[in-house]
Amino acid sequence: MTAAPTTQEAEATATDDAQGPWDLVVVGGGTAGIVGAKTAARLGGRVLLVERHRTGGDCLWTGCVPSKAILAAAAAAASARDASRLGVTVRGIEIDFPRVMRHVQDTITHIAPVDSVESLEREGVSVMAGEAVFTGRDTLAVDGHAVRFSQALLATGASPAVPPIPGLADASYLTSDTIWALQALPEVLVVLGGGSIGCELGQAFARLGADVTIVEGAARIMPREDTDAAALVAQSLNADGVRVLAGRGVSAVQPGLGTTGDLELVDGTRVPYGCLVVAVGRSPRTRDLGLEAAGVEVDQRGFVVVDEHLRTSNRRVWAAGDLTGHPQFTHVAGVHGSLAASNAVLGVSRKVQLTAIPRVTFTHPEVAAVGLPTDGSTPGLRVLDWQHTHVDRAVAEGDWAGFARLVVDHKGRILGATVVGPRAGESIGELTVAVKLGLRTRDLAGVIHPYPTFNDGPWNAAIADVRAQLDAPRTSGALRALVRLRRWRTGSGR
Repeated sequence: MTAAPTTQEAEATATDDAQGPWDLVVVGGGTAGIVGAKTAARLGGRVLLVERHRTGGDCLWTGCVPSKAILAAAAAAASARDASRLGVTVRGIEIDFPRVMRHVQDTITHIAPVDSVESLEREGVSVMAGEAVFTGRDTLAVDGHAVRFSQALLATGASPAVPPIPGLADASYLTSDTIWALQALPEVLVVLGGGSIGCELGQAFARLGADVTIVEGAARIMPREDTDAAALVAQSLNADGVRVLAGRGVSAVQPGLGTTGDLELVDGTRVPYGCLVVAVGRSPRTRDLGLEAAGVEVDQRGFVVVDEHLRTSNRRVWAAGDLTGHPQFTHVAGVHGSLAASNAVLGVSRKVQLTAIPRVTFTHPEVAAVGLPTDGSTPGLRVLDWQHTHVDRAVAEGDWAGFARLVVDHKGRILGATVVGPRAGESIGELTVAVKLGLRTRDLAGVIHPYPTFNDGPWNAAIADVRAQLDAPRTSGALRALVRLRRWRTGSGR
């Protein structure tokens, strides 16, 4: 296999038609782009990755990594305050917010080398810095340098959406991208949006000492999650001092001096803020890429239209990650980047699967879900429930606010699950496998699990279902007959 050009050589060969086209040009150096590029290089392809800013993407710099780092600091503060319920008194809690933010940045710095240019080059990927713009169906320009490709992978991700609320554009608001530059804890923080990002940030800053209000236009926070799960998170937010205003749309923003101002709600209520965070979703980064010149279609919201193989309307161009309209999670971006890259460089036809994609909101309690809804809204399915009041680990830790809920069909196949509680994101992995493979409750019940763990919830829900099946009249009658037969054969019944 011919060695891939270095990054310096890439800039030279990009304009040299004698070198021939790249097997794969990846536009975007986030999770989807990095995984896609490394996959293609491992398969033997000549790969060029183009990134305009820094490799690593939103997950590393402004998303998953910093948010979990600040949540860890916030959890430590909350645990210290709440220790008295376990007989431990902690006095003199002090929040050093600049140090918290240094912890966030240190976490990023520790992980960054994994996604660095040097890491990509070690895997045989050439990296070119600059703005990529398609100039044709098999060509693009990077800051004016022409690049030809056999196949291309779009992986430019998404950015925080900003709703067209009157006055918002003139306000000094923050987003999940820009909040990490804060060096002083806001006294009064208002979060516009009660989804996963809004709830995580709202709870974290409240636990660190800010006065927090979450404003959500839908009837409840976390509207895509199980109703009972969202209710438990709302209770926890309230316990942390967060004011939750759900079902309250915003009609206008009235900017004040500096970063201050007021949200004006549709019912006339005014919500003052010292710091405003907009967290209402994410929009695809597909503008100014020259997609029309490439013959790549986008939908009305700007998402790239892909088929089940992640191929776009241009058969040479593929797409992966947040800009496709598929669930916007880092784990989805990574898997789909690998799938699209292998399809592109090998000519295979692997299909994307969307039926078993787990998601986690890292609040306290965590909310993890996969597959079909567990709220009983799907006709013909049964819902199995196991409360944390009956999970010994939860009782031992005095943290009973949670449950495991499975939705199963008439054969006992697990089609969906929700887990609420500490480390729910760790428990959902096993249930994702169950949904993916069509496993039944008896399959889950028959696996030995360690005791005591929070994962006892899903396991016990499955065990209870198997026991219920055994108690069914026909089954229990057959079992009793077998017992009588056994007595007769052994003579114990004489």
